[in-house]
Amino acid sequence: MKPKTEELLRTHNLTKVYKRRKVVDGVSIEVHKGEIVGLLGANGAGKTTSFRMVVGMIQPDRGQVMFAGQDVTKLPMYRRARRGMGYLSQEPSVFRNMTALDNILAVLEARRMPKRERVERAHELLEDLQLSRLRDSLAVNLSGGERRRLEISRALATEPSLLLLDEPFAGVDPITVEEIQKILAQLRKRGIAILITDHAVVETLRISDRAYILHQGQVISEGDPTRIISDPKVREVYLGQSFGEGITEEEEKGLELDDELDELGGAADAGSGAN
Repeated sequence: MKPKTEELLRTHNLTKVYKRRKVVDGVSIEVHKGEIVGLLGANGAGKTTSFRMVVGMIQPDRGQVMFAGQDVTKLPMYRRARRGMGYLSQEPSVFRNMTALDNILAVLEARRMPKRERVERAHELLEDLQLSRLRDSLAVNLSGGERRRLEISRALATEPSLLLLDEPFAGVDPITVEEIQKILAQLRKRGIAILITDHAVVETLRISDRAYILHQGQVISEGDPTRIISDPKVREVYLGQSFGEGITEEEEKGLELDDELDELGGAADAGSGAN
């Protein structure tokens, strides 16, 4: 477990009721600077509703969302974004008939900076995500993995201190999953905090420092990946008793890949000349 750094996000007792049913029942989580945290659970566990309350898409009936020491519970998404909360939706969020470069410039238009600086920043983001050679390609012609990297570039254009990722591993092939994991490892090294909700349990735990498991609207377990997968309650209601069977020793170590992915991210930084 890494030593705790500056706390960026904290939710306290988030509660949401639909038709007299508590979909979310007192969820409290925290995310620190330079930390990747998973928010996991089965369908109907309340993870999506909890995540959307953090993003600002849904207002809680009770509880608070604190970001960088400020109460943002009642703030709309765009005002949270201005404070440094970046959001990557599960649904495609690129302009299909615009080039990769123009997709990023469209986000940067909202920032108060000279046009020359916007263009320079867009090229930096393309290089960061290994998309420079595709800068003039229409988004509609990009592969699924390339589009996902472009979406991450757009999310980073607002220079967030916290990145909220909704199903980042959905609908992409294993090679792209690995690419995304390496990118997230690089962002963590830069001090960006990341909260992930995804149905891809192994892929999420592999990159996470910690995770929260939700069941029936409540957090039933929290900790590092090793603790999560060995928790009897988590196995009973979420992972299943056979989770991990048939996994080799090398693959099991993959659930603690933080350091290795950091090294890969560092190598990529050195190779590309990125900061």
